[in-house]
Amino acid sequence: MTPPSSDIVIAGAGLSASLAAMRIAPAARVLLVDQKPDPLAGHTWSFHDSDIDAGQRAWLAPAIRRAWDGQDVRFPGYGRQLRSGYASLDAESLGATLRALPNVATLQARVTAVDARGITLSDGQRIEAGIAIDARGFRPHPAIQIRFQKFLGQELRLTGPHGLTRPVIMDATVPQQDGYRFFYLLPFDDNRLLVEATYYSDAAHLSADRQRAGIADYVAAHGWEIAEVVREEAGVLPITLRFDAHAFWRSMPSDIPTIGLRALRFHPLTGYSLPHAMRSADLIARHWQQGPRPLAKALRRDCLQDAARQGFYRLLSRMLFEAAAPDERRRVMERFYRLPEPLIERLYAGQSTLTDKARILTGRPPVPVARALRCLPGKLKERPA
Repeated sequence: MTPPSSDIVIAGAGLSASLAAMRIAPAARVLLVDQKPDPLAGHTWSFHDSDIDAGQRAWLAPAIRRAWDGQDVRFPGYGRQLRSGYASLDAESLGATLRALPNVATLQARVTAVDARGITLSDGQRIEAGIAIDARGFRPHPAIQIRFQKFLGQELRLTGPHGLTRPVIMDATVPQQDGYRFFYLLPFDDNRLLVEATYYSDAAHLSADRQRAGIADYVAAHGWEIAEVVREEAGVLPITLRFDAHAFWRSMPSDIPTIGLRALRFHPLTGYSLPHAMRSADLIARHWQQGPRPLAKALRRDCLQDAARQGFYRLLSRMLFEAAAPDERRRVMERFYRLPEPLIERLYAGQSTLTDKARILTGRPPVPVARALRCLPGKLKERPA
């Protein structure tokens, strides 16, 4: 089968590739190539209202499954309702949006090589385009040191109403295991609920059977009864402790536009990647007609600038994983969620001010001072382990 002619071919068809296709499809013919039959399957992506601007919200709107006017957090002896809006898209809502776009095509195949003007498949076939973009997902690199946010979630149809009207982005009232453990809840309708067991952990391994049992126990403890497990999702996201961005980009081809986790585009502390994918999609829309090298340069420049801004969040990640013992991490997070709500919103959006940073770091620390001081960068420069 001969693939359709394209202005842009993207290796990978996950979140970043799909949002890029959404953003540019009215003006360009886009081919998404991925070895998985449905690369979006088993995924939910969420964001806070302040994470993206009004223009981005407008073009993303068709792919949003559900939006809420607030969110909650729960800790032992402390709960809080946050006013910030929250929204989610999933494989079904994003996939349906892509399928409705006439200029977007997909191909199931394994990509073995990407260059500025095309890709090569495992069978030796070459697909040429005006521009090729690499969006093939995260891979380890010596310039980055990470830990893990890992999860297993089930979308459940319950026999009766669950009573939730807004997401619970952290329910940390549960026993702590394998680092910082919490449950994440998205109420899609009165009887349908995503229940996700999540960990900030030093190890990537996650026992699916153990998490399914934990979800069942959590649901039962709330008096809910499961009528059907609609779908299941699981993942392991990188959380960044140290990152030498200049070393990383020196190792990358200068003429191949690279996006998504392949370009290490995600929030170092929260793991949220949708806002970064949105920004990359906007950059592609502005620069793709200039050719691969100018586009690659624009994306690289934005990544380097963002990495420089994110140093504070990598410091917080180091404090969470290196200064706090695993059973102390919940106290760190609880202290953060007692801070002013605008500060919390700016941290999620990656826009913390100097005053925010001082407020987060001052006061009685929830971790030993000596351990916290060891997390500071040596010689004012982060060095990957």
